[in-house]
Amino acid sequence: MKSCVTISSVPSLKGGPWILWDNLEKSLETASEIGFDGVELFTSKASIDTNVPLARLLERHNLTVGAVGTGAGKVLHGLTLTDPDSSIRKKAREFIKDMIIFGAELSAPSILGSMQGSYGNDCTRETAIRYLEEALQELGEFAISQGTFFIYEPLNRYETNLFNQFEDACNFCRSLNSNGIKVLADLFHMNIEESSIEASIRPNADVLGHVHFADSNRKPVGFGHTDMKPICECLKEINYNGYISAEAFAWPDPDTAARQTLKSYRQFFCQSDV
Repeated sequence: MKSCVTISSVPSLKGGPWILWDNLEKSLETASEIGFDGVELFTSKASIDTNVPLARLLERHNLTVGAVGTGAGKVLHGLTLTDPDSSIRKKAREFIKDMIIFGAELSAPSILGSMQGSYGNDCTRETAIRYLEEALQELGEFAISQGTFFIYEPLNRYETNLFNQFEDACNFCRSLNSNGIKVLADLFHMNIEESSIEASIRPNADVLGHVHFADSNRKPVGFGHTDMKPICECLKEINYNGYISAEAFAWPDPDTAARQTLKSYRQFFCQSDV
């Protein structure tokens, strides 16, 4: 498994669940200095303006990219894959395709979280699920064509009413006509929705593609009450070898949050006597 920390390059969204907020070059330097293996990027579009090419910066700091987020498509542009308006759904797919290309150039998958949308008003659940199914099948195949895969993230009930529980999301993704979709296990969302996080993950190892590492209050692990021991034991048992990525609030400040995250990662994933 590989340690990973989130970096947001969207100043207008400061305060959201991303650990590092300084300019990208400074954030990469910080992530490297603290000892992370990789970074997860949250950007406003499918590019980042830097004085030095991003790939060169990553190489300089010995970092990889674990994933790129697509949430700005909804938060900044109001785009979702289940909007009743077909023109908005089309724009959402195109935005995500651009993000998939951006991620693939960095050898990273992209994540679908908030851009999945919800049903209600002018869109029934059945219709919304159909829209999501069609979009994921197309985007999964597109990701394969770019040499990567696409990650679907089930969110808690306060953020979507489509799929909230991990197993339901996994079964849905297995039913798609694409092998390009994996599922994200976000420990914060799962703490709200699951009776047992580890029991939900264990039978679905075949589609697990990414892990978001946050405590029960979405602060860095160690600042809440999630029992991490059985979760980390489960991830070891299923031989998960992907990223353990800190999508959490920068509490009490970015530097402390990053250091606490890596301390917890090493405690739970790098010691045999956890």
